Amino acid sequence: MASFGWKRKIGEKVSRVTSQQFEAEAADEKEAVESEEGGWLPAAKRRKEVLLEGCAERSKQLKDEGASLAENKRYREAIQRWDEALHLTPNEAALHEMKAQVLMSLHEIFPAVHAAEMAVQCNPHSWESWQTLGRAQLGLGEILLAIRSFQVALHIYPMNPEIWKEDLSWARMLLEQQKAAQRIKRSEAPNAVTQFSQKSIPEVDYDFESEEIIAVCAAIAEKQKQVSANKTMVIVSASGTAETITEKEDGATPPDSSAFIKAR
Repeated sequence: MASFGWKRKIGEKVSRVTSQQFEAEAADEKEAVESEEGGWLPAAKRRKEVLLEGCAERSKQLKDEGASLAENKRYREAIQRWDEALHLTPNEAALHEMKAQVLMSLHEIFPAVHAAEMAVQCNPHSWESWQTLGRAQLGLGEILLAIRSFQVALHIYPMNPEIWKEDLSWARMLLEQQKAAQRIKRSEAPNAVTQFSQKSIPEVDYDFESEEIIAVCAAIAEKQKQVSANKTMVIVSASGTAETITEKEDGATPPDSSAFIKAR
């Protein structure tokens, strides 16, 4: 008779071996995934770098085309090329600065100032951008702002004689002329007001209470009343003779002097 005993679980060894195999396979898969991720990130970064390099190269090509067109005074076409380049590299200060120069040549001062301000924002250390901004501000009559822009440009590049001999000297001369014109205007303004007031207001003393004016008014009123009180008719006979007949209305009384009151 067989003795009773606890049976060992079927497949105990198999389950342990299988689990070890699963763990090994999972480790291999994890290493494979990590290796794939490590390869994917550099590849994406490289593609982005290639794309940026392509944009920069295309932008430089458009920039050179626009410069060539501007030299031939084909300003509108040059602006079109530079706008296309700005879509690719919007933070390039040189594109904004050249666009501002061309806009000033077209006498479009407000867009020129805006383009120059964009150039300064993109590169505050560009003395060319500050110089172009000052020239555009002079076109608007903003002399003080232009002087400040020229001073910043001179501070960045103090060895440039064009800024302090031409731009800054010209702006300061315009400022002195503006101040002189304002002084002349202020000195002439009080005299003009005085002359206008003396000519526009005559010095006449109207005395409405004088006896002479009252007597004249009374005589005119009496004459008008006598004319209205009498009726005058003109009768033409058959022989062609004309006869004037004046009839006086009943009840016509001479004017009373007490009806006139002195005006006050």
